[in-house]
Amino acid sequence: MKKREFAKTGTLVSEVGVGTWQLGGDWGEVTDEDALKILKAAVESGTDFFDTADVYGAGRSESLIGKFLKESKTKVFIATKLTRFPKPGWPQNFSWEAFQEHTEASLERLGVSALDLTQLHCTPFDILKKGEVFLWLEKLKKEGKIKNWGASVESMEEGLFCLEQKGLASLQIIFNLFRQKPIEVLFQKAKAKGVALIVRLPLASGLLAGKFTKTTKFAPQDHRTYNRDGQAFNVGETFAGLPFEKGVELADKLKAEIPTGLSLSQMANRWCLDFDAVTTIIPGAKNPAQALENAKASDLPPLSRELHQKLRDFYQGEVASHIRGPY
Repeated sequence: MKKREFAKTGTLVSEVGVGTWQLGGDWGEVTDEDALKILKAAVESGTDFFDTADVYGAGRSESLIGKFLKESKTKVFIATKLTRFPKPGWPQNFSWEAFQEHTEASLERLGVSALDLTQLHCTPFDILKKGEVFLWLEKLKKEGKIKNWGASVESMEEGLFCLEQKGLASLQIIFNLFRQKPIEVLFQKAKAKGVALIVRLPLASGLLAGKFTKTTKFAPQDHRTYNRDGQAFNVGETFAGLPFEKGVELADKLKAEIPTGLSLSQMANRWCLDFDAVTTIIPGAKNPAQALENAKASDLPPLSRELHQKLRDFYQGEVASHIRGPY
């Protein structure tokens, strides 16, 4: 597993991390035993970057990570998030008292004395523009509760705004073959400022694994069922904002471009890693095999320049016009 520097901290992290939203239950049921097996497989593959959030399963994801770390004695870089926890909820979450309370709760669940990274969790733009949330994060850092802070954003406009905030260590963005806007809008500015880019949904909620059909069904508690059209939260977080049937159609078309010996998911993950502005990608995994498959992207050679151009043309000509939600 290759590593990349996280911001300008001197800390190296695996370029393929693991997203743990699924451990909270919003990707269908995952037992405690299976969750621990997924984390174990990820670590054995060389992954040392875990992304989580206090709201994933109302603390369940963080608690499972804490249990794994305690039992395995493993050291990893933990990136968590705050502002979306159900208690006290919005808008009460946007206060210094709530930031303190939620940070202390994350520390306890994870079993650590300081958080490697805390991220604002898709906080509304009007709240970001008030500026208080950034001051509270700086205060938590000065108190030693967090080591770094960043922001997980929905749109490039929000990302560009956050890049202007002094002390920002990272931005988490949606970036994949179906969602390429950050290349032109964000990458150079992030590199110039030394801000780490964490890529979520590199496989577009599984579309870019290439195994779905238009009739594929998901569990009722899976966000790919209850949020596929943005019924519960930002539609961009599910299938990268594409209508499901269109996403399946587009993924099937991409199969003609897969290099010999690769899977569609490996090509998609490798494509993300070919951009040096990207620090780490955080694909999720519902089982150990998926965690191992995701990690393989680090050992693959870069995709050819010709293939990159084909994939860029495909996005511009067939994908971009179908994306919904903040972008």
